[in-house]
Amino acid sequence: MDVLQLLLSGLANGCVYGLVALGFVLIYKATEAVNFAQGDFMMLGAFVMVGLVNPHFMGLNFWLAVPIALIIMGALGYLLDLTVLRFMFGQSQTAVVILTISLGFVIRFVAGVIWGHEPQNLHSPLALGDVRFGGVVLSLADIAVIVVTLLMTLALWQFFQRTKLGLAMQAASQNQMAAYYMGIPVKRVQGAVWALAGIVACVAGILYGSKGTLDISAGFIGIKAFAAAVIGGFGSLPGALMGGLIVGVIEPFAARYLPTGYSQIAPYAILIFVLVFRPHGLFAQVRVKKV
Repeated sequence: MDVLQLLLSGLANGCVYGLVALGFVLIYKATEAVNFAQGDFMMLGAFVMVGLVNPHFMGLNFWLAVPIALIIMGALGYLLDLTVLRFMFGQSQTAVVILTISLGFVIRFVAGVIWGHEPQNLHSPLALGDVRFGGVVLSLADIAVIVVTLLMTLALWQFFQRTKLGLAMQAASQNQMAAYYMGIPVKRVQGAVWALAGIVACVAGILYGSKGTLDISAGFIGIKAFAAAVIGGFGSLPGALMGGLIVGVIEPFAARYLPTGYSQIAPYAILIFVLVFRPHGLFAQVRVKKV
């Protein structure tokens, strides 16, 4: 029973990593850039919900605040692309990586100025109860995390496979110039994918905030989410989810059965192992780039 409890708890945490990893993959699939501020976007989305819901801020109804927060974060993602990232067009991926790392510092600073540096609690109805399965206890927030992550992964996979916008995003990542000559509005497509990544980060932030306290350092889980995306296969949406689940499950078992401190390095040990023996990731969708 202890093993089952650890497994389910790890799956819930892994789904949060998977959602943030989905943001990494979304950006990469559409632009071939890596957004190292994705974890901080998640943190910002959670604090936007705190500002909308908590009584000492705006005090809105939780379910009314959710779509407002999603719109705000989607708009921020689009404006980020419009005002900053488009000026990086044609620059190296290294320059974009440095830019997004710097952006993460800016987001943490702004969040600290607005909401302070003390831990905050999100007033969420998902945090108000537990469900028992025999001797195993799961919070409503954990169940919501698992269900929403599975549904979002499926929806995004269908979006990229079956919609014109999803196919246009993939075409733009393969060859931006060719996509432009084929009539695809490359800049607007990239703006849309940054908006979508902001929305996904906001969903992850809401679910993460429902599980416990929040502070501005919460965005550092983006490091684990990046490891999850690499383990699963960068560019694969199902791989991002599976990588997140692997990292999430490894942590509680390492904390339970290995000496103190090993749970923190266990995900990165798995990452090194995968990079050595399967560099493209466990569930990679290897493709040849057309030039």
